[in-house]
Amino acid sequence: MTMPQRQLGTDGPRVSAIGLGCMGMSFAYGPRDDPASATTLHRALDLGITMLDTADMYGAGHNEELIGATLRGRREEFLVATKFGIRSGGGGQTRTDDPSMFVDTSPGYVALACDASLRRLGFDTIDLYYAHRRNPAVPIEETVGAMADLVRAGKVRHLGLSEVSAATLRAAHAVHPIAALQMEYSLFSRDAETDLLATCAELGIALVAYAPVGRGLLTGTITETTALAADDVRRSAPRFAAENLPTNLGLSGAVRQVAAQLGATPSQTALAWLLARHESVIPIPGTRRVGHLEENAAAVDLRLTEPQLAALEAAVPAGAVAGARYGALGMRTLGH
Repeated sequence: MTMPQRQLGTDGPRVSAIGLGCMGMSFAYGPRDDPASATTLHRALDLGITMLDTADMYGAGHNEELIGATLRGRREEFLVATKFGIRSGGGGQTRTDDPSMFVDTSPGYVALACDASLRRLGFDTIDLYYAHRRNPAVPIEETVGAMADLVRAGKVRHLGLSEVSAATLRAAHAVHPIAALQMEYSLFSRDAETDLLATCAELGIALVAYAPVGRGLLTGTITETTALAADDVRRSAPRFAAENLPTNLGLSGAVRQVAAQLGATPSQTALAWLLARHESVIPIPGTRRVGHLEENAAAVDLRLTEPQLAALEAAVPAGAVAGARYGALGMRTLGH
């Protein structure tokens, strides 16, 4: 397998066509296993996976510290993307279902958050800096203006946004080039296909797809929430709720049938579908296990024909998934 590359923005660097989401190494999907995560991070670079995705809220800073400490000797081999903006009124760990959670994209906070991330990473520069969400009370021009100041100061190389509207993306891009838009995007989550994917293609912005295998639902390995760790956030996620899970498992089963016909795993099939959507799409499946990493990376060798793509979309029609992407609190932060 040779890992192909895709463009990060019009003037940005080329990165691996599949990246690595690192959130689960620090929180959300059960207990941490730092030695296993460190092994996976090194293996990712060996496989040619050069785009590593983190955020200041992942494990209350632990994720940035883990990446920085583990890969400091290989800094030139990868691009690190981190995010700011999701804060907790209670301090410490932040979750999207935390009632004290709030979004802070005020210009004054931008520089403070960036400096804190640089300290945790132990790096001089962040390659790609995202606003994790947008507070609609703060004009996007002010937020991106403050982020652009970080580029001019040499603390950040490229800018990104996450989970914003197409109008916000255009307004931000007019202030400073936006290299990447991060969105939840998979066979199970098609919100990006309204006008965001077209806007990214028009403006030369990469669409970085997180949760590309539906938070595990598309892998075929999850059949009931009782098997998940007690602190796994999916236990309270709408799509895993008792009233929604049977429908979604049925859709996952349909994807498994297509994958079996292709001689591929469900995860590889779901990732190959994303890669075929547009050359600007870069999936970032998350894992802390080497076996899963290698399975996901091999998706770049799976070339889907038009009939195969049509079969997948027939297996999971847009809008067929039961349940919202997040709970009510998390949903309020999207699309501004």
